[in-house]
Amino acid sequence: MATAAAGETRAVPGTMVAIDPAGPGGPEVLVPVTRPVPVPGPGEVLIRVHAAGVNRPDILQRLGLYPMPPGTTTIPGLEAAGEVVAVGEGVTEPRPGDPVTALLIGGGYAEYAVAPAGQCLPVPPGMRFTEAAGLPETYFTVWSNLFDVAGARAGDTVLVHGGTSGIGVTAVDLCKLFGLEVYVTCGTDQKCAAAREVGADHAIDYNARDYVAEVRELTGGRGVDIVLDMVGGDYVPRNLVCLAEGGRHVSIAFQRGQRAQVDIGLIMRRQLTLTGSMLRPRDTAFKARIAASLREKVWPAFADGRLRARVDKLFPLAEAAAAHRHMEAGRHVGKIVLTVVD
Repeated sequence: MATAAAGETRAVPGTMVAIDPAGPGGPEVLVPVTRPVPVPGPGEVLIRVHAAGVNRPDILQRLGLYPMPPGTTTIPGLEAAGEVVAVGEGVTEPRPGDPVTALLIGGGYAEYAVAPAGQCLPVPPGMRFTEAAGLPETYFTVWSNLFDVAGARAGDTVLVHGGTSGIGVTAVDLCKLFGLEVYVTCGTDQKCAAAREVGADHAIDYNARDYVAEVRELTGGRGVDIVLDMVGGDYVPRNLVCLAEGGRHVSIAFQRGQRAQVDIGLIMRRQLTLTGSMLRPRDTAFKARIAASLREKVWPAFADGRLRARVDKLFPLAEAAAAHRHMEAGRHVGKIVLTVVD
């Protein structure tokens, strides 16, 4: 392990403060504890975490419904931003002292976290760590599923559920950046207004109107080219009705359940594609390829102002329980972020 040169970063201690629940439960299990500072292995870097993003899978993990892969840390947190303080064997970039934001297998809710070097991206110029910490999980997910899996291209129409969630606002931002028309669903008129303010072309209150009928009407009966779905369950057959001929349905989560009944005849008649993916189990090489695409095609838009981070609220690491309660309440617009180092 190579450590940072003198003057670049402070010395790495042996222990750190982290959130590492002893078992599943409510938000109250998220209390600070002391843990050893992890050591980066070959191809990895050690990050002194300044801020960490909060994501829906963190809640599922807390509840015992989204277990960590065998042999990995039990500390939650799928993304973090900070400065590199040490690198493992074979790492030439990033270097000690570099400010990075990284996609993690876990471990973000801590003062130090290990990340594969290929899953690190530079913090965009002028961006705070608290803003950069909320980028990786949603940008890796939306980019890989909307543009790689679904093959989105300029002129396509896209329906995104949860338009004010972290995934939702990221999808809206990327759709607008690359010339797609985007429809979102939200649970209140206020959230619909917030989604339109972010840039959604159309926002549908699913508690007040049938989103399927609304999409068909807004598209003149044609339907949308792509549905990016986080809901699953009984939404899947309804989403398929929203698709235009040749449309693509991509599942990335299943908040309403993993099982759905679909009309195979509809899929065949309209030449639909029903697919999905899960990011966490994929290998580091796959995630590194996504990082490289983001760095080339998306990160310049942060530098020149076409994109910006969208943070809803900050919570200190010690108040991770309050951050989870805020997410579970469903009132946020954009990302919820834990501050670790002021």
